[in-house]
Amino acid sequence: MADTAAKPTQPRNVVSNRMNKTIVVQVIRKKAHPFYGRVVSKAKKFYAHDEKNEAHIGDVVRLEETRPLSKLKRWRLKEVMRKTALVPEVPAADVETAR
Repeated sequence: MADTAAKPTQPRNVVSNRMNKTIVVQVIRKKAHPFYGRVVSKAKKFYAHDEKNEAHIGDVVRLEETRPLSKLKRWRLKEVMRKTALVPEVPAADVETAR
């Protein structure tokens, strides 16, 4: 029996970290359509607790299931497996003066 939702060891991509101590992680599963045979992608988002605010957008992380921490959070960040290259932010005032 293969239950993909209950595998906390699957790598997942961070799509948002705007909330304090919370990240949104998206898992994309690909499966062949039973009749047509075409590969269909299914995406699901998980809200996870990030105590140290260490995960950023684009990082590949590993989650573990935990007790309900809020209305949506049922997962906790276990480790950041691969960091993304961060692009330095340019303040809006510098962009206007460069024109």
